[in-house]
Amino acid sequence: MSTFSVTKTKDNETLTAVISGRIDTTTSPELESEINGALDGITKLVLDFSKVEYISSSGLRVLLSLNKTMDANNGELVIVKPTEIVLEVFDVTGFAEILNIEK
Repeated sequence: MSTFSVTKTKDNETLTAVISGRIDTTTSPELESEINGALDGITKLVLDFSKVEYISSSGLRVLLSLNKTMDANNGELVIVKPTEIVLEVFDVTGFAEILNIEK
């Protein structure tokens, strides 16, 4: 089992977070607080999902919440390089239609 981590880098008004491991009921609150705590002045939030092995419904809820937050602030949320497994979850749940995903 891999360790969950969020590595953030800020470039002007863009925040990029590289997430690795599993996003589940245990790690979702950590993800949410890590990102929400760094959103001041951010207009573009990029979540790099290239190292995400799994996402649960609680992880999807966090993504919805972040998407709403960015929308409310006239910003955008972009998910880049999701793994096949995560992409499948996005497709099955309809999140592929809601979220801005760059393969």
